Amino acid sequence: MNSLPVITAVDGSDHSLRALEWALAAARGRDTELLVVHVRSDYVKALPVPGTPVVMPPTDQVPALVAVRDLLEGRDDLPPVRYTTLDGSPASALVALSEQAQLLVLGSRGRGGFTSLLLGSVSRACAARAACPVVVVPHAARTEGTGADGGHGPVVLGLSPDETADAVVEFAFAQACRHKAPLQVVTTYTVPLSTLTLMGGYIDGAASDGGPGVEEDLRKAQDERLRPFVERHADVAVEQVVTAADAAGRLVVASQSAGLLVVGRHRRRLNADSFLVGSAANAVLLHAHCPVAVVPAQPAPEASA
Repeated sequence: MNSLPVITAVDGSDHSLRALEWALAAARGRDTELLVVHVRSDYVKALPVPGTPVVMPPTDQVPALVAVRDLLEGRDDLPPVRYTTLDGSPASALVALSEQAQLLVLGSRGRGGFTSLLLGSVSRACAARAACPVVVVPHAARTEGTGADGGHGPVVLGLSPDETADAVVEFAFAQACRHKAPLQVVTTYTVPLSTLTLMGGYIDGAASDGGPGVEEDLRKAQDERLRPFVERHADVAVEQVVTAADAAGRLVVASQSAGLLVVGRHRRRLNADSFLVGSAANAVLLHAHCPVAVVPAQPAPEASA
């Protein structure tokens, strides 16, 4: 069994319970335990005056965790499950805890905040700052009718051959191998406006207007970038896509039939508290129809994926 757990956070919301189910399957597939965490931010906000003793309910009496225990009671498909509570800011607490995790799984929104928001502040902060890969599971309305809700479709990797870190590519291949799923690798490039006719259509040779053989060069770069991973994961069926398109838009379309969409975290961060995850990663977190894994450039300790 892997010594590092999969971690998920619950707050009683339907969003967190959807993430819980995804995390249970992830822990089973990785042969590790699932750590279910509840962060008691409400208690911190209501702390009494200094010097007054603070009485916190024990973990086995926290309503959100009691609800999870009741939900899982009697199921025979469970990995080892452990429960814990933390006090403080949910985002800060989970980011700190991610240093001892191989995977952090969160719902797209939590119990607090405005229900109209597409992505919760905790999920956004963890995707930008966690030490391990973060999987954000979208709410039910976004997966309805797409075929992605079951989580067993192809794995889709957004790849920039010159920029995507090895840890991101390895995560995608390992996930596809683990689920015996095909892997679709998507690389996009932009078409200069100079290639468009005044009527709004493409002219012949648009793909090479930015330089001879842009698409051909990208295909060669993609082949070269993937070669060592393909050799290590010979059992993974790989579909390579190179196309003129907006990266985020193309990945969102691919997510309609995917089980997981994998993107890398932006490398150029201004400081340790930056919420910068890159424009494409941020867009798919907001709009993808399947769970999205945001993978940092460095792999999680003791875990390749």
